Amino acid sequence: MKKILMITAVCILVLVLVAVGIVYSWTITPHGQLDLEVAVLLKLIPDPPTPGTIPVTEERKQMRQLFQSLSGEPLLLERVEDRKIPGPAGEIPIRIYWPMEGEKLPVLLYLHGGGFRAGDLDTHDGICRGLAKLAGVLVVSVDYRLAPEHPFPAAVDDCYAALEWVSEHAGEIGGDPDRVAIGGDSAGGNLSAVTALKTRDLNGPALAFQLLIYPPTNLASMDTDSWNALDDDYLLTREAVNFMRGEYVPDLCDRKLPEVSPLLAEKHDGLPPALIITAEFDPLRDEGEAYAEKLAAAGVSVRHVRYEGVLHGFFGIPVFRKGRTSLEETADVLKEVLKVRP
Repeated sequence: MKKILMITAVCILVLVLVAVGIVYSWTITPHGQLDLEVAVLLKLIPDPPTPGTIPVTEERKQMRQLFQSLSGEPLLLERVEDRKIPGPAGEIPIRIYWPMEGEKLPVLLYLHGGGFRAGDLDTHDGICRGLAKLAGVLVVSVDYRLAPEHPFPAAVDDCYAALEWVSEHAGEIGGDPDRVAIGGDSAGGNLSAVTALKTRDLNGPALAFQLLIYPPTNLASMDTDSWNALDDDYLLTREAVNFMRGEYVPDLCDRKLPEVSPLLAEKHDGLPPALIITAEFDPLRDEGEAYAEKLAAAGVSVRHVRYEGVLHGFFGIPVFRKGRTSLEETADVLKEVLKVRP
């Protein structure tokens, strides 16, 4: 009997070791080593549909379901409220997150990602709650207009209108108009950089900081080392991004405008300090890092953090260790630069 039990235990151990070895092998790629959670996710999730083969409404629904499934239970805050503010083509939905009441809090205007054609207040609810809670800032999330129904410059116009509203009404919602930051991920990172350029050029509302999370900064080109190496195997594909930018900016000439490709702006001086986050296995990595170099060369105070072993879209996703870490570390930076009182 003991011999049978020992043989069984050895067999189980061998199977476990083999399974661990197989899973570990998933992390090894020609481009470096993936984090284990990321490698498992890549193996388990189905390939996304070919761009344009399903209705955009269904695409948005699927994205909302995916983000909500990965975000877990929402963090509890003092108050969360949906509102609508005036915009250039009608009302713009926003969601305001208060980490506490009765304070003159710094404000973060947050612009969600989603390729300029998906994403909404719900897809990025977890990230906004996390930043509000951990950084102690009042977060205003913006549901700007999306392509293809509303191509460029609709999103840019909405985001700038939202900045003007926040600057004018910060005091009414418990915020400090002298400590307003802007930030976003992916398409929202692009729109944050563009809005910072626009308010500088128009002498508009002052910004204290910009948070750019894996931003696409050059929609006129997809010719970088990271695009050429990572364009098919790590969720964000060349085909998908090429389709998205075609929906958002169908005019090829417009893609060279700084309101679309902030990397191509003639000058980058006079912009607010920035934190730029990139991911090792993100095709957009190099253009985000090139933007950090542009800002630094122009005398802008910029911090750049590349998170190794992770993909585009990892930020703030709690199932990823570095998703949690990135949120916490970003909150620490916001507390520092926006002078959040303990």
